[in-house]
Amino acid sequence: MKTTIRAAISVVLLAGFYLLAIALIGGLGWATVWLWNEHPGAAAGKLAFLTIAVAVGLIVAFWKILTAKPGEPEGLPLAPHEARGLWDTAHELAHQVGTRAPDEIRLIPDVNAAVAEHTRFLGLAGGRRIMYVGLPLLQAFSVAQLSSVLAHELGHYSGSHTKLGALAHRGRMAIVQTIVQVGPSSLAGFVFRTYARLYILVEQAVSRRMEYEADEFSVRIAGRAAAVSAMRDLAVVDAAWNFFVNRYVTIGWDAKLAPRDVFGGFAQLLRGRSGELAKLRDSAPEEERSRWDSHPPIADRIRAMEAMPDSGVAVDNRPAAALLGDPAGLALRLQRAALNIEDKTLLPWDELTDASISANAQRDVDALFRAAARLAGAPQGDLGLVLYIVERGGAGDLGRAVNPHGDPEEQREILADRIDSAIGLAARRGGIGRWKHSWTGGATFARTDGSDLPIMEIARLAIAAETVPAARQRLAEAGIDARAVQQQSAVATADGGEVIGGIANMNAPGKLHFDVLLLSNGLVLVPGPKSTDDGKKRLIQILQSAPVAQLAKQHRFVAYEDIRAAEVLKNVPIKVRLILHSGETLELAETWTGESLDKNDRELLAAALAPYLPQPQAS
Repeated sequence: MKTTIRAAISVVLLAGFYLLAIALIGGLGWATVWLWNEHPGAAAGKLAFLTIAVAVGLIVAFWKILTAKPGEPEGLPLAPHEARGLWDTAHELAHQVGTRAPDEIRLIPDVNAAVAEHTRFLGLAGGRRIMYVGLPLLQAFSVAQLSSVLAHELGHYSGSHTKLGALAHRGRMAIVQTIVQVGPSSLAGFVFRTYARLYILVEQAVSRRMEYEADEFSVRIAGRAAAVSAMRDLAVVDAAWNFFVNRYVTIGWDAKLAPRDVFGGFAQLLRGRSGELAKLRDSAPEEERSRWDSHPPIADRIRAMEAMPDSGVAVDNRPAAALLGDPAGLALRLQRAALNIEDKTLLPWDELTDASISANAQRDVDALFRAAARLAGAPQGDLGLVLYIVERGGAGDLGRAVNPHGDPEEQREILADRIDSAIGLAARRGGIGRWKHSWTGGATFARTDGSDLPIMEIARLAIAAETVPAARQRLAEAGIDARAVQQQSAVATADGGEVIGGIANMNAPGKLHFDVLLLSNGLVLVPGPKSTDDGKKRLIQILQSAPVAQLAKQHRFVAYEDIRAAEVLKNVPIKVRLILHSGETLELAETWTGESLDKNDRELLAAALAPYLPQPQAS
């Protein structure tokens, strides 16, 4: 009953938005006519222009809403013969929930399950139903847990939540499109933004109530134990999937390398890290609460489930993947259809780990070798030159060069890590060993016979002048030639860099201005257009146009390692001077009317340049 009342309020508020729009146009129109009659002139003309602009904006916005069509469904459609168990389960659960079964089931590459309905007449009439099931869930859950999740989703159908969701979605679209058309900073935009906050607050409260109602179906149909365990495990599986993607799948992204069997790897990670996942399950952190959330906190939902009567249904502990006819084949088809990795070289996991770490190591080692070459005045660097510089007391200079933003201890650690990578590359190219893949921990370097080769022990000897001779001896004993790894890149690239900010319309000498992207490893200078309007919007469009590494190739990239010294000539708006190792001086000045991605971006630029500023003299 509470949900019905709140949903009705949400619908009334949506209708109120349209009435507000009509009232605003009517009010402005009346004021315009009155002003023309009583005080004709420039003020009346401006008000008439505002009235026309608001009216046109509203008409355009409403037209976009009325003509909007649902996008192409994502994922891989599953024919009944490809997943007979899943289709039968969905139909049986729909019967128990008391609703019409989905017309289509699609496999998606996410830790998620969802339902959608292509409704008509602004969501007031039903249409084609689609159920989305994440393959990672099928790999991680039991049949009972998956049934709990699917019962929850079908419960949304039973309560007409999907229809209300479509109506709410259209409402949000109407409000957003209207604000965009009339201008967020305009008077009309301010009115609509204020109303939008109220509407969304009510709509999110309705959404949270709907989740509790759908949870009741989970407990009644799948049993309380299965429903609670599924709710607990959702966050754990999601964390495992994100860890898997970040640490394993994308390890060779910059080198255009990808795994041949993504989902097969996730299944192996779940087995290899089962102990860690159990600890994560037992120590789940308390979620923050916000009235803007569409879902209640998981802890609150679990407490509500535990208070519900148990239905006593039998628990089916079979792996949920058993509901698919050919899990491995469908996984490969989903990979091809949804992951967009076919432009990369696909490798088995063992080969991927070794090749990816080698490519990433070469990038890091090249930065170390370039620093060594600058310090020694040599044409290029290598591991032998690095050892030579450390032996003569230059470890601190090398550490600052490869990790300018760290403290001395952090600089030593990064220097050891870079030397470790260089030793590993030298050993690999000498046929002595390679990086060994692991599902239970990080990759390690091993000899060809499988035994560990402790290259980090040698690297730690190599970062102190007094132990460099011992490092050379250990290298010789292991048969590693320090000259086997050479510098391959003479200039720094943006590979591996992440965007941390951006400042538009920074002036430079010669009547030039740039949109400057702040990366974790340098600055990308994109020539600005003649018009300096919409700087933040332009920065966002630049970032959406291509990957960061590609943007750095298309435009000028100034790596932090290329900076010899820097000055902050003014703090607000910020103006900086960069003196490069090449001898070139580059000045960049923010304008008072300039825009940035975030209000703290000038502080981020100053922090990035801090290691290159003149250091105060000790008294």
